[in-house]
Amino acid sequence: MTDTPKDTQNLTPTTPDGLPLPQPKQPSPAPLPPAVTPSVPKQTPARRIPAWRFLAVMLFQSALIVAVPFQSALTYARGETVTLQTAPVDPYDLLRGYSQTLSFDISAPNVLNPLPGGEEVLTWKNEGELIYVTLAAPNKAATEFDELAMPKPWTPMAVSLEHPDSLEPGQVALRGRYRSWRITYGLETYYMPEDQRNDINDRIREVQQANAEAFVVDVKVDTKGNSVPLSLWIEDQAYQF
Repeated sequence: MTDTPKDTQNLTPTTPDGLPLPQPKQPSPAPLPPAVTPSVPKQTPARRIPAWRFLAVMLFQSALIVAVPFQSALTYARGETVTLQTAPVDPYDLLRGYSQTLSFDISAPNVLNPLPGGEEVLTWKNEGELIYVTLAAPNKAATEFDELAMPKPWTPMAVSLEHPDSLEPGQVALRGRYRSWRITYGLETYYMPEDQRNDINDRIREVQQANAEAFVVDVKVDTKGNSVPLSLWIEDQAYQF
């Protein structure tokens, strides 16, 4: 057995001319796909509300709270004193806690209907709408010799859906709201001092039975129809709060 020479085991193939045969190119390895990083959805940061918005809301709410007493203060300072005739009320429903619940002659639609503008304004189509009742001061000469010291009530003259453009001297336009069976003016509730409420309630009951006209209310009315209560008159006694 003939041994194969060690130097021929790794011989490179050659051509007949002795040149080395070209070696076939080894295929390049396929490039590895790029590593895929799992996408994480971006979280939208919470939207911060500017501080000025909070401040604006707080200022607006504060303005609403302050506006009502401020308007009442202006009406009290600049308004004209007007006396309203009260209407009989249920004596058992009159006193509620520390307040008196009242009604007025001009609260009744049947009192205002006959007035100029009354039939047109006081209809079901105007439910909840604002109305204005023009009131005229009483004749001073007719009250000079009145036995009672209490002021005389003003007389309703006309009704309108808008504040009258012009009023004669001694007239005001009181703003109210039509509520089907009556008109409210925001003057129906009077808060009483605890030490006087029972006495006032008893006197109102007595007066209503004897002479309902001897119970009136003084209010202030400004040029826009706003009103605030001043006092109650029961015969010759005034209760101011």
